[in-house]
Amino acid sequence: MTSEAIDHLMREAAFDRVKSLLQVRDHLTSEDLKSGFLFNGERIPLTNPQRGIFKPRQMRYLLSIKTVFPKPGARVWYDDQRTVHRQIFESSEVVDYAFMGTNPDAADNRWLQEAFANRIPIIYFVGISPGRYIALTRTFIGGWDATTLKAQIAFGEPPAKNLDDQQQALERRYALRAVQQRLHQASFRDAVISAYSGRCALSGLPEVLLLDAAHIVADKDEKLGQPIVPNGLPLSKIHHAAFDAHLIGIDPGYRLHVSERLMVQRDGPMLEALKQLKGELIHLPSRVRDRPDRDRLAQRFEQFKSMA
Repeated sequence: MTSEAIDHLMREAAFDRVKSLLQVRDHLTSEDLKSGFLFNGERIPLTNPQRGIFKPRQMRYLLSIKTVFPKPGARVWYDDQRTVHRQIFESSEVVDYAFMGTNPDAADNRWLQEAFANRIPIIYFVGISPGRYIALTRTFIGGWDATTLKAQIAFGEPPAKNLDDQQQALERRYALRAVQQRLHQASFRDAVISAYSGRCALSGLPEVLLLDAAHIVADKDEKLGQPIVPNGLPLSKIHHAAFDAHLIGIDPGYRLHVSERLMVQRDGPMLEALKQLKGELIHLPSRVRDRPDRDRLAQRFEQFKSMA
């Protein structure tokens, strides 16, 4: 079997592993990346913990790139650590990825060039907080520049040779919009849930996999709908559904209200648990600056009252 054929099979195994992880979570941890994937009984890592550009020795071409989210106060080594989120949200097609060091002929940078020349699909792990990443499969190197010491990262499938420039641009823009949405959701969720120490703001439920990040004011509201922690609440699936349906309301004093529609029903322990929230205060994050914004709560509470 040729090295290219082996590379293809290993790449598909890596992609399948990442997809299986993403079926049960919206982001991956450093431990997930370290655990890697299995191929012919051998465990192969998904990334190099010390470097952002990774090609396993068993593979012909680059497998993955990574941009970490710096820890507070930590040194930022590469520009893309600071700018990748902004670039993704502001870009129309591609984002920059800094070379390793200043030598374009270094092995890591040649791997980028080879992936660019051969239209190789790769995985891009984008940090959303220290030690947490969204995984973008079907990413590819869309450009490589030895002068600027940067590669260009594009999203979607590598372009087919029969596509013209306009078709390729449309494909990249469409794929980028999907990436923007994923990054928005994952970053917002991670920030909100972390601020509340991984617990539901209503019930105190401590299982992160069962929590959503609910907007207080919907993101379509240009004035107050920003994806920031004071506009979010970590809620379990049922509490999120009840909040969105205006069956549960929160006033600007952080007190919970339950709609009369729920209060008059009699149907088992789950419903009773929701009804017992009436008059309680929500669980608040430890940092005052992360607490729900009272103006946003007031606007949302007016909607609750109008539905009563």
